[in-house]
Amino acid sequence: MARRPRIEYEGALYHVITRGNQRQRIFKVRNDFTKYLGILAHYKARYDFWVYAYLLMNNHVHLLVETQKSPLSKILQGINQRYTMYFNWRYRTIGHLFQGRYKAFICDKDEYLLSLIKYIHLNPVRAKISKTPEEYRWSSHHSYVGRDGEGLVDADHVLGMFSENKRKARDLYRAHMGDSRGLGKEDVYPSMSQNIVGSDEFIERVMERSRGVGTKPMGRKHYSLLEIAGGVKRRFGTTIEQLRGEGKTEWVSLGRKILTLIAEGYGYKRKEIAEFMGKDPAVVTRYLKEKEGLSEEIESIINVLSEKRKA
Repeated sequence: MARRPRIEYEGALYHVITRGNQRQRIFKVRNDFTKYLGILAHYKARYDFWVYAYLLMNNHVHLLVETQKSPLSKILQGINQRYTMYFNWRYRTIGHLFQGRYKAFICDKDEYLLSLIKYIHLNPVRAKISKTPEEYRWSSHHSYVGRDGEGLVDADHVLGMFSENKRKARDLYRAHMGDSRGLGKEDVYPSMSQNIVGSDEFIERVMERSRGVGTKPMGRKHYSLLEIAGGVKRRFGTTIEQLRGEGKTEWVSLGRKILTLIAEGYGYKRKEIAEFMGKDPAVVTRYLKEKEGLSEEIESIINVLSEKRKA
């Protein structure tokens, strides 16, 4: 199945996640981290985009950027190709360094900017790599607390949201970062299975600006659970009775998982999905954690649902 083009427009805020191919390490020594940041700075100057946050982990990268005239795809192509050339030269390797297609979520800047910065900067803490954001060297957190003068991060814009007084703004930012209780993916992203993060009104505005190019957004409860189950049946041949039953064959289990992921993407609560399938909510929670490698299956069923609506 051909991949749909990404939604790209001037002024879009993207949370980008780029992983090493087969989760391999993409940063091995200090010079690798500094080289990547140098490349990021080079392309920022070349393509004039804003960097609100970055985080470099051993096998993946988080970027929070706002594009201007140049599209995100062009920016990431340049950064990833340049760093891959450096990595292959340094370690005498060949081939792809980064995993397939990077993830890029278009986010409502007004609603999510501060939460996204916090989520990105706290990643090393959640991964138990460091006890505090300050202890982890390779993140833009240091630009916000005044310990990094590299000029790569557009921190002043964000700090100005806290206070016009920079010292007070940094103190308020620290307080914002300190209140990290329970912060996880579900707090930042209502659904990780969609690529536009925001209210229905925001999603509609994004689609209007993109003139219909890109992935169709998963508007809240756009399809009924029965319709979604019907799409799963047409794709995998599993009946609604089987999805609701006790059977645990490979296709039935996959069908339940896909149904859960699509339904959650369309705004259904876990309790609603569990009641529809006659399962314990804990089962639904487990399914939502097992979405790796299922994006194409999900997209194919959404296409089936869309075509059936048009018919």
